[in-house]
Amino acid sequence: MPQQPPRVVYLSSTAIDDASSRQSDPIVQVHADMERRLRDAGLHPTVLRSDTLASNTQGWAAQLRAGDVVRGPDVARTAVVDEPDVAATAAEVLLRRQDDSDRTPYLLTGPEPLSRAEQVRILDAALGRKLRFEPVPVDIARARMVADGRPERLVDALITASTRRPESRLVTDAVEHLTGMPARPFAQWAIDHSTEFGSRPSPHTSRSL
Repeated sequence: MPQQPPRVVYLSSTAIDDASSRQSDPIVQVHADMERRLRDAGLHPTVLRSDTLASNTQGWAAQLRAGDVVRGPDVARTAVVDEPDVAATAAEVLLRRQDDSDRTPYLLTGPEPLSRAEQVRILDAALGRKLRFEPVPVDIARARMVADGRPERLVDALITASTRRPESRLVTDAVEHLTGMPARPFAQWAIDHSTEFGSRPSPHTSRSL
């Protein structure tokens, strides 16, 4: 009996442009290169291209434990996806019997595109605080990230991604198609993770007695 090839599921990025030989930024380029290498190795991967993960906003936790303003480079609007939804789709395609690599990539998104300012407003509601997003110039953002101890090559890749990655209005039903459950909104993610951002009330927030 012939040996079955290994089942490979690769988590990639919806920012990949299949029509372009070079991608918008180094992070997306790594994903595109890895997809190609897996195919060239004859592994027939099932590719899940995820939009921006909601968990990226956990990088704001220190700022929000200290105050009510999120400062950073602005980025293009994307349909932020909840990481448990991504995990559930990966588990589903790993456990299914049939090979669906010929139907991929699956494009995984949340239910609506959101800007950073909109994400902050949603966190505002979840935390019961008066929060705001304050965009800062790229050079200042870079300096702060390096000062926080992040490796410079990583910082440069993140900054390039924030400035070059195009806005996306893409919304798909791939999460629901694969798992049977609709993609969860960022508002639910914000509620589930609200304790990670601290509970310090804004001085402008009224308290009920």
